[in-house]
Amino acid sequence: MLKFHKLSSNIFLFFTFFSYFVRSHVFTYYGCSQEKFQPNTPFETNLNSLLSLFVSSSSQTLYDSFAIGNDTNASINYAIYGLYQCRGDLRTPECSQCVKNAVSRVGVACPYSYSASLQLEECLVRFENYDFLGKLDTSLRFKKCSKSVSHDAQSLKRRDDVLVELGEVDQGFRVSSSGLVQGFSQCLGDLNPNDCSSCLEEAISKLKSLCGSSMAGDVFLDQCYMRYWTSGYYDSPSRSSRDDDDVGKTVAIIVGVVAGVAAFIVLLSFCGKS
Repeated sequence: MLKFHKLSSNIFLFFTFFSYFVRSHVFTYYGCSQEKFQPNTPFETNLNSLLSLFVSSSSQTLYDSFAIGNDTNASINYAIYGLYQCRGDLRTPECSQCVKNAVSRVGVACPYSYSASLQLEECLVRFENYDFLGKLDTSLRFKKCSKSVSHDAQSLKRRDDVLVELGEVDQGFRVSSSGLVQGFSQCLGDLNPNDCSSCLEEAISKLKSLCGSSMAGDVFLDQCYMRYWTSGYYDSPSRSSRDDDDVGKTVAIIVGVVAGVAAFIVLLSFCGKS
């Protein structure tokens, strides 16, 4: 009887967690290193400390970066470098919740990886086993474009005007609009103003070349991102990024595993009752 009661409580907690998982922030992309570290090593200890710092710091500020274990006198290098950043229009409680969510997912998406990046709709967490902080990198991480529409010179001009304004941000977060076209952009907090401008210029170039006449588009580069949309076109964008397909597969696998475990727990509860 006591055993069954304990299982029932676990089922309630399980489905509470599952409900939260489904409702929580949406994946944009993630990426993991192929090289893996061994569990119960100093690197894992440093990684756990780093992720804890992300969570605690995000209740105070929308961006922070850290380096742990980077002692040059150490005989073996277990150093880890990382940052988190929330979208610039968030409040700190929203930022903190998003970062907690991202931290809880990154270990599932990238188990025992030396390097990982996980971008949710409203925040990013990233860690590496080398010092990447403040070093410009405009590699493409993710892109998403709406379905192409017939060329509308006026709409495309308004889009280009918005993109120009979004590229003028020296640091932080910027929004812009022209008619029905809106957008926002942001650089990572570790970039200096010149590198931020360079990153956003590359983002504009990528949006124009990859999304063409689409009325909505996102590009996430390694250290900045930019998004624009026109009213009526942003609701159902096509997802052509391979990374996004991988994310969808991962989420489907996770949901399938969760459902299977749930069914198993329910079966155990009935057996216990019997």
